[in-house]
Amino acid sequence: MLSIKRIFTIIGFAILLILLSIVVFTSWYTVDESEQAVMITLGKVEEGVSEPGLHFKYPWPIQSVEILSKETFSLQFGYKESKDGEVKDFPKETKMITGDENIVLADMVVQWKITEPGKYLFNAENPEEILEDATSASLRSIIGSSTIDDALTSGKVEIEKQVQELLSTLIKNYDIGITILAVKLQDVDLPNEEVRKAFTNVTDARETMNTRKNEAMKYRNQRTEEAKGEKDAIIHAANGDKASRIEEARGDVAQFNAIYNEYVNNKDITKTRLVLETIDQVLPNAEIYIMEDDGNTMKYLPIKETTTSKTVVPEEESSSEPSEPTEPSDTSDSKGSETNGR
Repeated sequence: MLSIKRIFTIIGFAILLILLSIVVFTSWYTVDESEQAVMITLGKVEEGVSEPGLHFKYPWPIQSVEILSKETFSLQFGYKESKDGEVKDFPKETKMITGDENIVLADMVVQWKITEPGKYLFNAENPEEILEDATSASLRSIIGSSTIDDALTSGKVEIEKQVQELLSTLIKNYDIGITILAVKLQDVDLPNEEVRKAFTNVTDARETMNTRKNEAMKYRNQRTEEAKGEKDAIIHAANGDKASRIEEARGDVAQFNAIYNEYVNNKDITKTRLVLETIDQVLPNAEIYIMEDDGNTMKYLPIKETTTSKTVVPEEESSSEPSEPTEPSDTSDSKGSETNGR
């Protein structure tokens, strides 16, 4: 039989072997590139995340390590897709009321990742459940303030943006070490076929209205451009006429000043000239004569004939009665002037 001392020796050796095994197997750990590690020393979470590779630490229970994934996770709200591609819907989760009191079914995918492993492990018992509840609250809040048209047509992008902002704010307030990367509406639909058909008719009517409105706007813009072109043409013509009238007025002023200067120097001649020019303008077909009557013989000078023929001196009669002039006389015999048109 073994002695008591030998038994204690074997027990002590076994305990030592167990302790050495614990030290050996718990004093090092490896972190893959797709993983992140959290070091816990005597129950306290150390700051920072270990880099990929082989790392050493104090043996358990002094230090322990929690390894989490760096991958991007997807939260499927309103449906679940299995590994073989089968999709199972949960309409009770996705049924919600819009701001204009219509019912829609909205599915959503939220992409998220763990950015603070310590908070993810110890700040909440089930962070993914909190994320799912926050997603439901955010989506229902935004859909509840939007119209059914926005939810079903062109407003989806804006709804996704608002849901992501609200969800990110909630997760930040919960402080569970999660960051929201993206939010995507998968499917927004109406609850039954009759409602879908009615909404389709409304949508078609709205599209027709928009088409007619665009055509009217196009016609209005075309007519507006034509009117602008006509306006510009009229303005240019008016500016041209204005410039022409200004230059004509300046010419008239210059002519008047020139005549006035001649009038100042030779008032009588200028007056006579102005009278003759005015008569020629008013009566363009009239013949103008310069005549003198000394009591016996009347001499005259036809102005127009002097420009084309020589001046002929008329014969004087000895008769005491004045006779009618028959031929033009020399301008040197004229002592005065009288104007007569016929």
